[in-house]
Amino acid sequence: MQQNKPNTKITVLGAGAWGTAVAIALAARHDVLLWGRNPQQMADTDAARDNLAYLPGHPLPPSLRVSADFEAAIAHVASGAAQDAPLLILACPVAGLRPLLEQLRGRPIPNVVWLCKGFEAGTGLLPHQVVAQVLGDRVPGAALSGPSFAQEVARGLPCALTVASASAELRERVVAAAHGDNLRVYSHDDLVGVEVGGAVKNVMAIATGAADGLGLGLNARAALITRGLAEITRLGLALGAQPGTFMGLSGMGDLILTCTGDLSRNRRVGLALAEGKALATIVADLGHVAEGVPCAKAVRELARRMEVDMPITEAVASVLFDGVNAAQMAAQLLARDPRVELA
Repeated sequence: MQQNKPNTKITVLGAGAWGTAVAIALAARHDVLLWGRNPQQMADTDAARDNLAYLPGHPLPPSLRVSADFEAAIAHVASGAAQDAPLLILACPVAGLRPLLEQLRGRPIPNVVWLCKGFEAGTGLLPHQVVAQVLGDRVPGAALSGPSFAQEVARGLPCALTVASASAELRERVVAAAHGDNLRVYSHDDLVGVEVGGAVKNVMAIATGAADGLGLGLNARAALITRGLAEITRLGLALGAQPGTFMGLSGMGDLILTCTGDLSRNRRVGLALAEGKALATIVADLGHVAEGVPCAKAVRELARRMEVDMPITEAVASVLFDGVNAAQMAAQLLARDPRVELA
């Protein structure tokens, strides 16, 4: 397998924390352009060589270009020679995926690789389904997912990710471009399983944060993570995923990190809920998107429609949207009859 191929043209669309971290990591070996929609933010980022708004304290490499010019960002990869295998990486939240794809419709783009994790609100679609609706089958697509905090990736600390796609050629391109230094990238063909694991673990992190905030102990945390993995697997299998996927990086790995890591936004949402804070206040204080909040609602609706038993998701959604408090959520879960579930 060819790895660490230099000078691949890469455009990252989305200059939030994760998009910036990925751009920093790849710029060490490739020709990377980071695009953001806010001209002032991008001008400030370029001037400071630091994304002070979303990822402060992590200097941009000298070679990393930043721009608010969408046409230039697309031209950067559209002009790449076929043998250079250019990559277009979409680093937006799930809510911004469809609008960004609409901007790409009809353009000469080589492929799309998305970093977002979740289900689209309203439709309940996974990211690859949104991509297919907007771009059709003409553009190869892949999800890059796994246990990863932006701050650590930007610092160059070790990290392992999974690229999932129906296209073996695109998986090979992503591995060849991204795998290297302290970043390990594994290839998988189970796109559904990788996306489900990446989405639902955020809901489980809210539950775990709430349990920790209530002082329920490490035993309770272990139980929630384990039962959370069972829920993720049940939904994934109902959607056609491979069972083994959920024991890998985008399943168990991402779940453990997001439920236990102090850098997890979704875990912080749960901790704040345990303090009795209002959801609007919590989201405003974060200053970043916590995907588990909209995902909890979308997953609850999907699970009910498909008749998949997801009690932790139901409990989290009841706190976020139905006026139930965190202590009541814990009591609700503890009162369930374990005989109705597999251990």
